[in-house]
Amino acid sequence: MKALLEIMARLRDPESGCPWDRAQTFETIAPFTIEEAYEVAESIAAGDHEELRAELGDLLFQVVFYARLAEERGLFDFDGVVAGIKEKMIRRHPHVFAEAPIGSAEEQRRAWEEMKRAERRDQAQHGVLDNVPQALPALTRAQKLQKRASKVGFDWPDRQGVIDKLQEELRELEQAGQDPEALLEECGDLLFSCVNLVRHCGLDAEEALRRANRKFERRFRFIESALNAQGQDIHEAGLQTLDRLWDEAKSH
Repeated sequence: MKALLEIMARLRDPESGCPWDRAQTFETIAPFTIEEAYEVAESIAAGDHEELRAELGDLLFQVVFYARLAEERGLFDFDGVVAGIKEKMIRRHPHVFAEAPIGSAEEQRRAWEEMKRAERRDQAQHGVLDNVPQALPALTRAQKLQKRASKVGFDWPDRQGVIDKLQEELRELEQAGQDPEALLEECGDLLFSCVNLVRHCGLDAEEALRRANRKFERRFRFIESALNAQGQDIHEAGLQTLDRLWDEAKSH
């Protein structure tokens, strides 16, 4: 870790460092951090543990980069980052570090959520929806907003209520006509309701859509391979042929 911190310091050296690294700020690095986090998730989904090792290194380097930028501004340093997360983990796990009674996983989850709420209150954050980051992917943020609202009772009592709402949103979309603004709003409402349904199923919306994306890609590549094997151009195959091959891909 010390060697990695020294590498970062050299990269940011005003005289002999890397011009690209010296030019970076918190704001310019943030998009790369999001990208690296997704690459970690992708390597896990692929079951590629060697790639996961490499991607975790890239993600760790993002933390080191931020810490260096902060140290240069006199804000905090890497040791401060480590000390902060160490203190938080000990505070939030009294059943491990403070000999508190160990309950079930569900009891521990509720205790964790209560600790986070108490911390937000201590920080004068009183809104139920406070601290749900704007930069999150829209599906993830929608699910977190819904989860927060559900904690104060603002939620459908069961899955059927969400299904009924989803059907209502579909009808409203049909009634929106061709007005782009109305269509955009109704499509957003429909997506939000879809996320709500996924949440009521106890699942993660981002993961559900990632799986759907992978399935679509897998089936579409099957179509491309089949047409290539037949010497056909996919651009000239026609919808009937594409649909037939899609059904064949599903059967596989």
